[in-house]
Amino acid sequence: MPVTQKRSVAQYGSMLFWMAVGAFLAAVSLRVFLIPNQLIDGGIVGIALILSRLFGSNYLPYLLLALNLPFIYLAYRYIRRTFLLQMLLAIVLFAGFLVALQKAPPFASDPLEVIVIGGAILGIGVGLIIRHGGCLDGTEILAIIINRKKGFTVGQVVLFINIFVFGAYGWIFQDWHIALRSLMMFIVAFKMIDLVIVGLDELKSVLIISSKSKELASAITNELGLGLTIMHGRGGFSGNAREILFVIVERLDLSELKEITLREDPSAFMAIETLHEVVYGAQGHMPYKKKSKGRLFKHPS
Repeated sequence: MPVTQKRSVAQYGSMLFWMAVGAFLAAVSLRVFLIPNQLIDGGIVGIALILSRLFGSNYLPYLLLALNLPFIYLAYRYIRRTFLLQMLLAIVLFAGFLVALQKAPPFASDPLEVIVIGGAILGIGVGLIIRHGGCLDGTEILAIIINRKKGFTVGQVVLFINIFVFGAYGWIFQDWHIALRSLMMFIVAFKMIDLVIVGLDELKSVLIISSKSKELASAITNELGLGLTIMHGRGGFSGNAREILFVIVERLDLSELKEITLREDPSAFMAIETLHEVVYGAQGHMPYKKKSKGRLFKHPS
């Protein structure tokens, strides 16, 4: 029992540390890159930036807290309490760093450098917060609820809302060049968020249905050094028993896996999906052992 408590405290401490790092990087991006160059982010942060430009940048932390309050309530009502606490923690940290960085020197440079560097820093910060269970923008809460009720994806809802946010900025200040630059920066940040959450070593899950499952399993194990799981299935039309191979593979090894599969069985069926995260027991990740011909992923078989 004491070991479990220590592990829980360590996990909570790690979450708090990385959320603080993410909030700090996001605040640096706003204070150093976005605000001095009159750029905005999407969602609630973007609306807060528009209002702070109208009424004064000193009000930004308070506007951010106030505008997120309705969405904090929605998170409490429709999602879960732990997510609410982590979201509230991330927003408070973000607002605190915005106050602390009010006198930070601006980054004055070429607009393209501002877009790329500022967007990358913002994306890394937001990505760290999301990866550790937090959230900075209330529109994501609204998007999750709409996704559950209406079936639209979270990305579709967020993109739809942000079109209006960037459009409102261009209309209010009659500066569509800044609105377009803000949209470009948002795209950079969005891609960086994906990179932080998914990581560089993107994993794929592959389901393989083949009449030569034993030969194929042997080739994958020996030539690629990958572990796999064999599942038993039955054809829905033919009713014949089938063995299904389940493999987790890194993106860089995927093409070689395809070649081996089609070499052993040209009529094999493969279904490939992207994995955002793999958790294996208490270790929190899928363990592997390096081999001369690849990485051996252990499967729970």
